[in-house]
Amino acid sequence: MRFSITTWNINSVRLRIDQITRFLAEQAPDVLCLQETKCPVDQFPEKPIRAAGYDHVAYAGMKGYNGVAILSKLPLAEIDIREHCGKADARHIALRIGPGAGEASGLRIENFYVPAGGDIPDTALNPKFAHKLQFLAEMRAQAEKARAGAAPTILVGDLNIAPLEHDVWSHRQLLDVVSHTPVETATLEELREAAGLVDAARLLRPQPEKIYSWWSYRSPDWAAADKGRRLDHIWLSPDLAPTCRSVEVLRDARGWDRPSDHAPVTAVLEL
Repeated sequence: MRFSITTWNINSVRLRIDQITRFLAEQAPDVLCLQETKCPVDQFPEKPIRAAGYDHVAYAGMKGYNGVAILSKLPLAEIDIREHCGKADARHIALRIGPGAGEASGLRIENFYVPAGGDIPDTALNPKFAHKLQFLAEMRAQAEKARAGAAPTILVGDLNIAPLEHDVWSHRQLLDVVSHTPVETATLEELREAAGLVDAARLLRPQPEKIYSWWSYRSPDWAAADKGRRLDHIWLSPDLAPTCRSVEVLRDARGWDRPSDHAPVTAVLEL
């Protein structure tokens, strides 16, 4: 069974619903995981999503910021919306693919939106950076607890960290920039290893190949400058890693009209 899953920080689901439905029509992943939906639950645009053939929808949202959602062609079960750092923060939703989905049945999906962390990489001076590290610590504790006897798992999301040297346009120049500082990159890699998960993109496309999924709005010509970072990730449990056939960034979507600064990242598995 071919199974495809996409992660995409959409930066407002209502503002970019036309882009979402375009992506669903053109790329047709089995599951699309969104972050930064910026949408209260009662205003989530289910109608056009269902009209696009995605009848199974789960989401957590709040007014103005954050928000995560999972849109699926396949039935969903055991939907779990979790809070972190003592906040109703709409940054994490987990579920399983339900019965009747063939080899994908029982597959667990975790969708995260990790805090960006502000501009100053100092926990004493920047509460947002301290929050980011606390969030990652809670992710690790949850992952370690769930690891034993876990179902086949795919963890996706905007993790707001580019962990490897070739995940950024300039490793040297970004070492003191939030998203690529040593404390963040080490923390994320330690989290992934503690969770027992495999970085799907680097499994198939190892360094020194450059991979980016985010290009700043601040760049007047983002495509020509190509100063990107790989902030959006798909991790697989070891039993799923051998089934991974491709991981691709749809860079073209970054050039659509009024785009998100993130591009969709899609993994294809042969289950």
